Amino acid sequence: MDQAVAAVLEDYGVRAAAEEKLMQALPPEELARRADELLLPIGPATGSLLNLLIKQAQARSLLEVGTSYGYSTIWLAEAARQTGGQLVTLELRAPKSEHARSQLERAGLAGQVQLHVGDALKLLDALPGPFDFVLIDLWKDLYIEVFERVYPKLAAGAIVVADNMIQPEGVRHLARAYRQHVRAARDMTSVLLPVGSGIEVSRFQAH
Repeated sequence: MDQAVAAVLEDYGVRAAAEEKLMQALPPEELARRADELLLPIGPATGSLLNLLIKQAQARSLLEVGTSYGYSTIWLAEAARQTGGQLVTLELRAPKSEHARSQLERAGLAGQVQLHVGDALKLLDALPGPFDFVLIDLWKDLYIEVFERVYPKLAAGAIVVADNMIQPEGVRHLARAYRQHVRAARDMTSVLLPVGSGIEVSRFQAH
């Protein structure tokens, strides 16, 4: 990984550490109110694993549902540059997407990424696919609806990763519902990995 990318990831790490302390100090109701201000990153363990999965699979058409402030976007875009691919990333909040864009430019990765702002479900309806790799990381009550829109657009052998399958505790019931749903889908094999906040890694193999 080159110096520009590493420097951006290091800055994200400093912000994440500061916000972790803040989250521990805030009462739950204020934390919920300020959730959109927080980075809430997938973390380096998950980021590096996704980066490796993309490179090993030689995935070229990548989709991220939930850009947030762009931490995971950097990991995915760096992998896309190595595979000669492109990343499409979706975010509801324009300020978050703009922050992600600025960090991608700092990292020298802006050319690998198309950023879209708006309702994820509507944006997904308009995307043609097919996708070789998908990361789902937005509000957990939307995971199943997102998967339903993504599923018909998966390339053979595509990998779908869903974050926050173990933590936070408050959304575990939604995580369980997602895992049951994706495991019941035709031609999907799936496994829960205790990496970061927990990820469900699923693979589509059309016959």
